[in-house]
Amino acid sequence: MALVPALHAAEHLHAIVDMGSNGIRFSISSLQPPTQRIMPTLYQHRVGISLYDAQYSQTGERIPIDDKTIKAVTAAFKQFKRTCQDFGVPEQNTTVLATEATRTAINSEAFRAEIKKEVGWEVTMLAKEEEGRVGAMGVASSLPSLSGLVMDLGGGSTQLSWIVKNGASDGVRLPSSGAVSMPYGAAAMSRRLAEAEKTGTTDKLREEVYGAVRAAYETLQVPKELERAAIEAGGFTLYLSGGGFRGWGYVLMSQHRVQPYPIPVINGFRVSRNAFLEIDQVKAAAADSLEHTGEGELFRISERRAGQVPAVAFLVNVLAEALPQVKEVRFCQGGVREGHLFSSFPTGLKAELPLVVATRPFANTDSSKKLVAILESAFPAGSTSGAADDYKSIFIPDLLEAFANLIYYHSSHSKDLQASAALRSTTAGVLASVHGITHEARTLIALLLCARWGGSIPPSDEIYKRNLEQLIESPWTLWWINYLGAVASLIASIYPAGPLVGQERLRLKAAWDRDEKHRALLLLEVGVSGDVDEEVVEHEANEVEKVGKRKRWIGGRDGIGHRLSVKVRPITS
Repeated sequence: MALVPALHAAEHLHAIVDMGSNGIRFSISSLQPPTQRIMPTLYQHRVGISLYDAQYSQTGERIPIDDKTIKAVTAAFKQFKRTCQDFGVPEQNTTVLATEATRTAINSEAFRAEIKKEVGWEVTMLAKEEEGRVGAMGVASSLPSLSGLVMDLGGGSTQLSWIVKNGASDGVRLPSSGAVSMPYGAAAMSRRLAEAEKTGTTDKLREEVYGAVRAAYETLQVPKELERAAIEAGGFTLYLSGGGFRGWGYVLMSQHRVQPYPIPVINGFRVSRNAFLEIDQVKAAAADSLEHTGEGELFRISERRAGQVPAVAFLVNVLAEALPQVKEVRFCQGGVREGHLFSSFPTGLKAELPLVVATRPFANTDSSKKLVAILESAFPAGSTSGAADDYKSIFIPDLLEAFANLIYYHSSHSKDLQASAALRSTTAGVLASVHGITHEARTLIALLLCARWGGSIPPSDEIYKRNLEQLIESPWTLWWINYLGAVASLIASIYPAGPLVGQERLRLKAAWDRDEKHRALLLLEVGVSGDVDEEVVEHEANEVEKVGKRKRWIGGRDGIGHRLSVKVRPITS
């Protein structure tokens, strides 16, 4: 969400330095209530210093981190320290975290001492297991709920763990022993694979990695209930983080059936097992990107990342054989920064839903609750579980609350911009930078808000909207989006400033019925108080009813939709 640094009290600002193997990430985050769950980032900067590469000579021998690299690191630290002072970050709220490359450096102690001497900051070394735990907590922060296996692919190492976070108040469950760390990071695997190809020992390397992954899985002691749930679901969900895996995800995004893929953020991107294992296609795309720098480059894939794709492909191939059945893969942005901050939260805060947290500042709490109740009453009573049109599993209370919180957000925009700005709100607008939202949620909210403002967009946005719609799995969902958007417009016309406590102007009631030809019909009764202008209500009610016209169905007259009748009546009691 759009954040202004001046709005955040200094005591809530936290600076994190993540000293990774492939680069050093500097960030300043705000943990000011009520949005601390989504850890808004006020500043972020990455310096491409590879502490892993700095420890190898041209002949492949391990060497200490050289003075030139150390000077570059301390210079970057000093610049960030000045930035922290500019933002007013308290000195005690600054944390420097070091991982595999620093931990295993020949001159690790001297390296850290030089940082302390030049900058005045202590470097906290994360042990192998702790690095995996922090990474897993970063993944936990990235989604509203999780249940499955977790892998974090850094430059020097990769960690395997399991995780359960159901969104309730029982917190995040991880292995008590922490994650299992293996020396197969993207940079490390690139070096090992190159050596194996030279010496003809790739099969031996494959056996080594396979054995390590199998042993790691056994060590984790995955809970029986998690394994049973995976069997029932057809396989585990595998949550992936770390630069190496995110690079793989961006290549898969470029190969997605919907092109151009409309949501550019990697966090929350989901693919099936089959898509994840399209190894030859991914390698070919990365190789093509390396050959055609400039126009042919893949989005968010640096030359270094593209060069590491063969090594990541090797690892992915082994994972497919070594791990139990994986049904789907979720890519996560959360790393050391997010994991460290998220770990400090109390259980109740960890359970908060990012989409709801991000939208609450834009709504009055009492008004929002009333809006959600009205929106829910626009659905017929009863369960839809197992039905082809299972709309109640999609439009859950949390999604409706987020939608309700933003129903009025674009009111200040000109009519020309309202639908377009709403459509882009989750990728370039008010929710673009929110951490912890799935692509499904971004898509639903964007389309709902666009429909709330009438859905009329300029030609420049039509392809984008169509591509978002293609991400929706069921055409029934698209119809309900149009319906809910029209209902929201009706609500806003009667409550232009939101519902007020103790003032009922609108009451909705929906039920399934039959028309004169005995065809299924959705009947929406709109009850209004006597002080509401009848013409306004009739106009908006007609707009809702138009959604049920066959020519407005998804796919046209022979497509998907419900016949709809809207009746306006006075509230009698």
